[in-house]
Formats: sequence, C-alpha cells, structure tokens
Amino acid sequence: MRVEIWSDIACPWCYVGKARFEKALAAFPHRDQVEVVHRSFELDPGRAKDDVQPVITMLSRKYGLSEEQARAGEDNLGAQAAAEGLPYRTRGRDHGNTFDLHRLLHLAKEHGRQDELIQVLYRANFAEERSLFTEGDERLVALAVEAGLDADAVRAVLADPAAYADEVRADEREAAELGAGGVPFFVLDRRYGVSGAQPAEVFAQALTQAWGERSPLTLLDQGDADVCGPDGCAVPQH
Repeated sequence: MRVEIWSDIACPWCYVGKARFEKALAAFPHRDQVEVVHRSFELDPGRAKDDVQPVITMLSRKYGLSEEQARAGEDNLGAQAAAEGLPYRTRGRDHGNTFDLHRLLHLAKEHGRQDELIQVLYRANFAEERSLFTEGDERLVALAVEAGLDADAVRAVLADPAAYADEVRADEREAAELGAGGVPFFVLDRRYGVSGAQPAEVFAQALTQAWGERSPLTLLDQGDADVCGPDGCAVPQH
C-alpha cells in the first residue's frame, strides 16, 4: 500500500502531522508493506527567494493578526509539537521560499533518501537556531549530506533552477486535482484522503480501512497459455 503525503517544510502542522502519522504507522501490523512518498506543496509559492521574514511578522501580515496573537499561536504549536516529542522554537524562526527544498526532496527520492532529508529539513527549520533560508546553498548542501546525499549532486541541482522544477510543479497540480486546499494532506492508495495533522488514532483507522478495502487482482480466464515462472519457461512440444 502506498501513502502519499503532500507537505511543505515551512508548515508546522506538516511537521507535527508527520510525527502523528508515523506513530500510527509504527503500530500498524502491515507497516513493512506500506510505502511512504512525500509530495511537494508550497504554502507561499509566489514568495521571492530573497524575501525572508521573521515568522511572527509573516503571520501577522498574512492573517491580519496582532503580534501578540501570532506569538500565542506559535506557543500553541510549540506545545503540540512537544506532545509528540518534537523540538520547536517558538521565537526567532524565519520564513522563506521553499522551492529549492522541494527540488532537493525529489533528488533525494531518486536515491531512496527522501524521508531522511525531509526529517533533517524539518529539524533545521523548526528546532535549530541557524536559518534555513539566509545562509546560502552550502547550508542546504550540508543538511542534504547529513541525510545521505552526495554533495556535488546537491550543488548541481541548486545551480540549475530547472532541475526537478517540473516534478515539483506536477506534484502541486496533482494536489489541486485531488482537492488538497492545504497541507498536510495524506492520500492512502489513491482511495482515501486525510487532511490535516489528525491524531494518531485517526491515521491508524485510515490505515486499517485502506488496507482492508484493497481490491484483489481479478484474473481474466483466457484459457491455457504459455508462461515463464520461477522454474523456467514452458517449452513447446510440437
């Protein structure tokens, strides 16, 4: 069974939702037969690459909040993250364009390191003092290497704005087609969708239901025909 997760590194509920989903997955009896794929979704796709703001400022301007309200919201998110065992800095974080991060996640997918990279990026964005957006490409290179990627391959992607750009945009179009207006958005076997950072119990129920309703393969009987199998191929006798 495949679970696809649309998310953005700048999305705190994606960070929390991933932890809750993984808690449910860890207890799922068929977890070894579940493939998890991370898909791209930008919360702020129109933001220029060099437009970096403090999170509190961004929240105040984007949602019309007072700074006090924005800080209270961050405190709530910090408490939600802590409940899942996640570190979360409620003050001093910044917000920027995540397109390059998504391009690197597609590189990581090709090398089987996607989950490792997204976890490193979440930690860098939500838990570390150093900015994910203002320290240049070498900061991203170092993080990607930590996740198991080759430094030169990462530099090549960052140096080429077209690298994996189509893949990111394709993910975003697909999210819109599936009706995802926000993230995190979980799609189980292209049959069920779960929106938001739901409690682990909701994810557990969704996994169980999706697994139980998988459609078995219907084999069309078209008579005897020659096939190849583990013991070799049938040899014509005439």
